[in-house]
Amino acid sequence: MSLERLVEEIRLRAEEELRAEEARIATETERLETEKATRVREIHETARQGAEREAARERTQKIASARLAARKLSYEARERQMGDALGQARDLLKAYTKEPEYAHVLKRMYAVAADELGKTIRVYGRKEDTIPLKAAAGKNFDDRGAPILGGLIAETADGARRLNLSFDELLRLREDRLRELLAK
Repeated sequence: MSLERLVEEIRLRAEEELRAEEARIATETERLETEKATRVREIHETARQGAEREAARERTQKIASARLAARKLSYEARERQMGDALGQARDLLKAYTKEPEYAHVLKRMYAVAADELGKTIRVYGRKEDTIPLKAAAGKNFDDRGAPILGGLIAETADGARRLNLSFDELLRLREDRLRELLAK
């Protein structure tokens, strides 16, 4: 074999190997581009889903916050209404203490206290109610004053038991019922 033939053979093999390598590189490049495009789509899709989840979570938080604020406003309005109603009730009870039948109410309260605590009790109330309380309780009347709207407070002689029939206490005891009525 001649030298020229040998060089030609080497050159042909080199060109063939070069073409095979170029084809392999082109195939590999195409495969990598496809993988890159797929990976980019996956990343975009993952990011989009994450953003949608985050947006949904934020919407849920905002809705919950708005509902909480609405409940708070409703509660505050009910409490204002309750305060107004209690204020009106106090005003009505205070006005009632000036009515002639108030003395009869004090007599009935004294009778209830005497039934509950016994005959040896001490009874006291507002300074303004001294005359009707003394008339109702007689010798069981105690002239100390109490800062109440009206009604009376009765104690056993030894002070062990007490019955608070003041308008303040009666109103406080019925405050829950008033709340129920205002909630409807």
